[in-house]
Amino acid sequence: MRKDVPALVAGARNGEPRSVARLISMVEDGDPRLREVAAALAPYAGRAQVVGLTGSPGVGKSTTTNELVRALRAEGHRVGVLAVDPSSPFTGGAILGDRIRMQEHTTDPGVYIRSMSSRGQLGGLAAATPQAVRVLEGAGCDVILVETVGVGQAEVEIATLADTTLVLLAPGMGDAIQAVKAGILEIADVFVVNKADRPGADATYRDIQGMLGLGERAPGDWRPQVVRATAVKGEGIDEVAAAIAKHRAWLGAGDRLRAAHERRAAVEVEAIALGTLRARLGDLHEGTGLSKLAAQVAAGELDPYAAADTLVADLGDRS
Repeated sequence: MRKDVPALVAGARNGEPRSVARLISMVEDGDPRLREVAAALAPYAGRAQVVGLTGSPGVGKSTTTNELVRALRAEGHRVGVLAVDPSSPFTGGAILGDRIRMQEHTTDPGVYIRSMSSRGQLGGLAAATPQAVRVLEGAGCDVILVETVGVGQAEVEIATLADTTLVLLAPGMGDAIQAVKAGILEIADVFVVNKADRPGADATYRDIQGMLGLGERAPGDWRPQVVRATAVKGEGIDEVAAAIAKHRAWLGAGDRLRAAHERRAAVEVEAIALGTLRARLGDLHEGTGLSKLAAQVAAGELDPYAAADTLVADLGDRS
């Protein structure tokens, strides 16, 4: 017999892994009770520090996440981890293997680790990730680490979700020109030059510092930190944690943190609203309303803007 939502939320608040897992599954599956879940979790929003880790495949995101969990637990923090894995464009399946690298934490009651499939979502995250973060906040996590899919130069969605964004780099991943043109680097609050024991690490460090030197900042603006690390050996992780804490302190000055949370909420609300509109558009399509408008546009009888206005008006009439 399935538990009701208040019982699941109460279980999550008491640190029951099964309740947390069930709530996240409800989020991923679009359970009909999702609105009730969101309402029950709303009072606990904004209490956790959300740290995003992104970078190219093979740069060491999972290993760095594992070591950060160790460092944060040593400080007494309750930690949640959301590891997003890519899904196959052909079968829709995902290996969900990032947590294999974090097995040493699976028996720690102060750590909750969840792998999520991107389910074809672009940007390095899953569509359900923001709501899964809310579940972990409700479960009492102090810090939530969100590890993205291995991304390229422009997948920057993590910046809208995280309070602090770590961009991981490694020697041999490109020259200085690549560093300057890669849009993903513009979202970093902290750069981590991982695998710093390899040849070329110093050059990568200098390239990033040089790129940062080209940027214009107003007085008081955050200057991204650049940290060397060798996560597989546990080296430099304390420095990474210190850089995260320093950024958190900067956010805490004035209204920066509140403003960041409001921007995150705006993106989340917009995504939910757009999803609702898409569902209504699907209903219109089934009712041939959209099909008729599309036929008129294709025949040159109606321009696409006028058709869109008609469609929006039809949506309004049905609401």
